[in-house]
Amino acid sequence: MATYEYTARPPQGSPVKGIIDGASKMAAAAELRRRGLTVLALDEKRTSLFAGLDEKMQSMSRIKLRDKVVFSRQFATMIGAGLAILRALYVLESQTQNARFKHIISLVKADVEAGLPISDAMEKHPAAFDRLYVSMVRAGETGGVLDVTLDRLATQLEKQDSLQRTVKSAMAYPTLIGVFSILVLIGMILFIIPIFADMFDQLGGELPGLTRAMVGISDFLKGWWFVIIPCVVGLVLGLRYLKRTPQGAAAWDRFKLHIPMRIGEIVQKLAVARFSRTLATLASSGVPILQSLDITGKTAGNVVIERAMEQTKAKIRGGESIARPLEEAKVFPPMVTHMIAIGEETGALDNMLHKIADFYEDEVDAVIKQLTSILEPVMMIFVGGMVGVIVISMYLPMFSMMDLVK
Repeated sequence: MATYEYTARPPQGSPVKGIIDGASKMAAAAELRRRGLTVLALDEKRTSLFAGLDEKMQSMSRIKLRDKVVFSRQFATMIGAGLAILRALYVLESQTQNARFKHIISLVKADVEAGLPISDAMEKHPAAFDRLYVSMVRAGETGGVLDVTLDRLATQLEKQDSLQRTVKSAMAYPTLIGVFSILVLIGMILFIIPIFADMFDQLGGELPGLTRAMVGISDFLKGWWFVIIPCVVGLVLGLRYLKRTPQGAAAWDRFKLHIPMRIGEIVQKLAVARFSRTLATLASSGVPILQSLDITGKTAGNVVIERAMEQTKAKIRGGESIARPLEEAKVFPPMVTHMIAIGEETGALDNMLHKIADFYEDEVDAVIKQLTSILEPVMMIFVGGMVGVIVISMYLPMFSMMDLVK
């Protein structure tokens, strides 16, 4: 895939310049003609070694949710103030800090300048603009309310970003304690236990059963590390591969919903909150309900919910309401399906879905705080118990060591 610089004339107006990617020069020219442009000049963009390296680094940089929030909010403000879309994209490109996002905005701007609708230009870059984003922008374009739609998108992304930050910050401390504890235990098993075992062996005594077990674990880890490490890495990579398969993803998502210690409850509430917020935003933006359910299922982050959306769409086409198929799917709590049914009856489905999302986001926050308060003592007990077993295994031989010294 190469990049070409072009000068082309639209059906009306003066010539425009831009860049386009294509497998060949002929393919790039054909794409420009498909857009209704008359190609005046088309040359491959020459890049130096360092420019190529810079583009590679840009492609590796991650587009954060916060970047999209700022982009959407500022885009909405400028469109609402009367700025043309192209002018707004020029401003947004100049002030975006993320290198990869800046490059994508530049490509979107070039396509819009060439006459492509903003939604079609964004659809070419799913790394920055997913199906939800593109569908809402297209609905805003069609209805002439692009600024309102972008503002709703920014609000949706802000709430999603806030929820993710809450979960990450709550789990950071327990995760840190767990990793540190495992490293301490491995260090004690590998380096401290062998010292005590050698001291006792020199005195000619027989080690107690618990101590022999710890020494066996230590010898196994030290003697077979070159086998253990590849096996662990292979297991992790294998699980990641399985999660990418349809069967593996479905099994993993079902398992997440049943993890004990209220973790499964958090996963369910997060999925319900995201489903409700996304469907409400799409419905209030004028996206047709079947298309909204399709997008919601694919952006819910859970295969179980995605399959429930597929079943719901099929039954809606058959004349049923939204609430009944969701109730039969056994994925959503009864309160959710009842509130959706009320929203359908009163004609205020989007408002009801927003209330469901607000409720479950608050529920997630409360459950996470409870989980954090439970996890800390549980992990302390676990670490203390493991360290206690190791310390006892080291001190047990000392009772008979005194007799051997005598």
